[in-house]
Amino acid sequence: MTDAADQLPDDLVSAHVMILAERAARREAQALAARAQAMNSHSDVLIARLRLEIEKLKREIHGSRSERKARLLEQMELQLENWKPTPAKTSWRRNWRHGRRRSGPSSASARRASRFPSILPRERVVVAAPANCPCCGSAKLAKLGEDITETLEVIPRQWKVIQTVREKFSCRECEKIAQPPAPFHVTPRGFAGPNLLAMILFEKFGQHQPLNRQSERYAREGIDLSLSTLADQVGACAAALKPAHALIEAHVLAAEPLHDDDTTVPILARGKTDTGRIWTYVRDDRSFGGQSPPAALYYASRDRRQEHPERHLKSFSGILQADAYGGYNPLFKADRDPGPLTQALCWAHARRKFFVLADIAANAKRGKNAAPISPIALEAVKRIDALFDIERGINGLAADERLQRRRQESRLLATELGAWLRTERAKLSRSSPVAEPIDYILKRWDGFTSFLGDGRICLTNNTAERALRGFAISGSFCPCWAGGRGPLPLAPVFRTSASLREQRRARQRPDHSSRRRARACHYRSGLDDRSRGLRGDGPGLPARIACRAA
Repeated sequence: MTDAADQLPDDLVSAHVMILAERAARREAQALAARAQAMNSHSDVLIARLRLEIEKLKREIHGSRSERKARLLEQMELQLENWKPTPAKTSWRRNWRHGRRRSGPSSASARRASRFPSILPRERVVVAAPANCPCCGSAKLAKLGEDITETLEVIPRQWKVIQTVREKFSCRECEKIAQPPAPFHVTPRGFAGPNLLAMILFEKFGQHQPLNRQSERYAREGIDLSLSTLADQVGACAAALKPAHALIEAHVLAAEPLHDDDTTVPILARGKTDTGRIWTYVRDDRSFGGQSPPAALYYASRDRRQEHPERHLKSFSGILQADAYGGYNPLFKADRDPGPLTQALCWAHARRKFFVLADIAANAKRGKNAAPISPIALEAVKRIDALFDIERGINGLAADERLQRRRQESRLLATELGAWLRTERAKLSRSSPVAEPIDYILKRWDGFTSFLGDGRICLTNNTAERALRGFAISGSFCPCWAGGRGPLPLAPVFRTSASLREQRRARQRPDHSSRRRARACHYRSGLDDRSRGLRGDGPGLPARIACRAA
């Protein structure tokens, strides 16, 4: 017996009704397919918009150096990953196009195993299973599986006092008194344990919390530690960490290329606040495939006189990657002892001067008060960006390979850029706004083109600028060594150990999202170049000692 649906009607009216029913079913299937296609198009448009916003933020983040934009960029990248089509979404849309809806796994546990890092300890709390079936009361129960709900918890900080009891004994024979030696303290005649000292130092130099705020927070927890007491402990720790600072200093100054920069900081003075300087010297050989661990060295001074870099680099001989500050000029003289340094200037500084005159987005925000866009500055930015495009492709290669690629690709671009700048400068008056950035490059052309003769030289000095970011974030600075003059033993220890600690964490995280978080931490710590990735085989001797001391 055949199915009734397969039989064709004998009369015209029944056939007409069947044709109308088939037409209605076809229209419903087409509507479902159009709806699924609209959802897919909406996702594609959203993905394209997010990609455009990410590219804009990536460009802005290297110019304005906003940490808020860095966090926003990471959030948008995660959002983009969630919107990318997965095999499950693709099959669901395919089923909708064919007019069929299929069920699939929709639980959160099936989509994501755990949202918390695997390095955190897990405390397993098992809810007691029922003894009888809640439906029929039977005791014959068989386990089918389990559902796990993870809750993030924190153990509050606890204070304790360790009492070290040293019993005294008197000898009945010679009447001498015997007693074990006193326990060791990091600071002379100190009362603070090593964990407390490490917390105070990390809060000050790692979290940028001034000592007065720490003192108030400890008082709310019932611990009376005055500001002067905390300052004494920080000073004693600085003296105790001088050997670690000496090792980091020797490691940094033994570098072949050295990144140098300085920034202004407020320094406490009697009845006022002076404007001092923090000088940083960074060793980072990862850009040309070096295996030495990165490290940073810091010095404080009351002013910016040229005698400070001369004193800091009196034993250094190599390549100095810095800006065009005139105080460095004595370091490049031929009669310098032990020898003249090789000058390597920063192309990011030169590009920044042109970019201000060619920033279309910023001019659009200014409205009627916007200055006209300089076509010369815009063309200069494009030509300099071509050099940066080549550098992104050779970051991390050996110095010889980088030099070969530069001679093949970058030399011609740099030569054409220099000739074009000289031609355009001859057409401009002295008062032209674009004349100043052109003169900035042409007067120092040898320093800007030194990267064409040495593969170890970087195109920018961003490494040193990022190393100073922590001082700019803190907003306040109270020198803990030599009254605002001389080396800062604590800053190199924390900056270097923070960078190496994040490198080890990144190597332990195989997923891409964790590596992105590690790169963000490196970006804030100031010792990593986001464009070159994570490199290096581990900390060397000075950095390992610094990590232990921290």
